[in-house]
Amino acid sequence: MAQLFDPIALRGLVLPNRVIVSPMCQYSAQDGNANEWHVAHLSSLALGGMGLLCLEATAVTPEGRISPGCLGLWSDENEAAMARLLKVVRAASPVKLAIQLGHAGRKASSAPPWQGGQLLAESDGGWQPMGPSAVPHKPGEAVPTAMDAGDLSRVRDAFVASAQRSIRLGFDAIELHAAHGYLLHQFLSPVSNQRNDEYGGSLENRMRFPLEVFHAIRAAVPGTIPVGVRLSGTDWLDDEPGWTIDQTVELGLRLKESGVDWLDISSGGVSPRQKIPVGPGYQVHLAEAVKKQVGVPTMAVGLITEPIQAEGIVAAGQADMVALGRAMLYNPRWVWHAAAELGAQLEAPPQYWRSLPAGRNAIFLNTSFGMR
Repeated sequence: MAQLFDPIALRGLVLPNRVIVSPMCQYSAQDGNANEWHVAHLSSLALGGMGLLCLEATAVTPEGRISPGCLGLWSDENEAAMARLLKVVRAASPVKLAIQLGHAGRKASSAPPWQGGQLLAESDGGWQPMGPSAVPHKPGEAVPTAMDAGDLSRVRDAFVASAQRSIRLGFDAIELHAAHGYLLHQFLSPVSNQRNDEYGGSLENRMRFPLEVFHAIRAAVPGTIPVGVRLSGTDWLDDEPGWTIDQTVELGLRLKESGVDWLDISSGGVSPRQKIPVGPGYQVHLAEAVKKQVGVPTMAVGLITEPIQAEGIVAAGQADMVALGRAMLYNPRWVWHAAAELGAQLEAPPQYWRSLPAGRNAIFLNTSFGMR
C-alpha cells in the first residue's frame, strides 16, 4: 500500500491518510463571519477523502485580519457563523477539521489579491496595523504601531480565546500561523523585529512571544487536541540577516519541548526583497531538515501537485504529511485520483460509490452498490 495512505496519529487524533488540505484565504467573509461562499467552498473540498482539512487563516482580533474579508473568531457573532458553516460540512462529511489561527501584524489592512493586495488606507476601509517594530513591510507604506506590553498581552489572550472558541465549535486540531510574514513570523525575523527589549535582538528574545502564544494555547485546550505550528523555514534573503532554516530548527526544538504535535514548513513572506526559487516541491528540503533535526511530525507544502511526487516525499522520509492548496482547488477529488494511481483504498460517501470510471481498480471501501 502507498505510504501516502497510511494512517498517522497526532496526539488523540488519527488521520486516515497523509494528505492535508492547506489553509487557503478566501477574502470573502463579512466582519469576520463565514457566509454562503465558505459553505460552498468547504463543502466541495470536504468530500474529497483527505486526511485533514484545515480552514483558512482565521484572525483572533479585528485588526489582525489580513484583509477586511478575512475570517475571524474573536466574537460570539463569528463563532455562531462558524457553527452554521461547520453544521453543513459535518452533515456531509466525516473529514477531520483543523483551524489555523493567526494575526497579520504589519501586513494587516490589505486589499484582497484581486484588488491589488496592497495596504489599505483607513479612508478606504483599512485600519492602523501593528507589529513588533515601527517598520513598514514595504518602503513608502504607512508605519505600523510598535506593540507595547499591553498589546502583547491583549493579542496573546486573543489567541487563547479564539482557541477556546475553536474547541467549543468541535474542531479536531488547531494550527498556529507563525509564517508568511504575519505577526508571529514578524517577531521571529530580524527583518521586521528591531526591538531592543526582551522581545527583540537575540534569537532567544525573538522567539519569546511566539513561544508564549503557543504555550498559552497548549495550556488552554484539552490534552487530546493536537496543536501544530506553521513556520517559514527561511526568509529567502541572501544579502541581509533574516530568518533561516537553522533558526527554524532551533525554534522547532523549543516547540517540541513544549508539546507541539506537528510543524508545517512553508517559507518567505516577511520581505518584498525575497528571492524564491519557485518550482515543484521547492520547500520540501526545508521540511526534511526540520523532520530530521527536530523529530516531530512534519508537513511539506509548496507546488506538490502529482500523486507520485507526494508519495515519493512521504516514502523517502522527507516529511510525514503533504499539504496541498492550489492543486485541491483545481481538483477537489485529488485524493481519489491519487488512490487510483497509487493502488490505495479510501472511504467515500456511498452516494458516490458508482462514480469510479470503468476499467479502473476499485479505490473505495465497501463499494457494493446496486438497484433492482
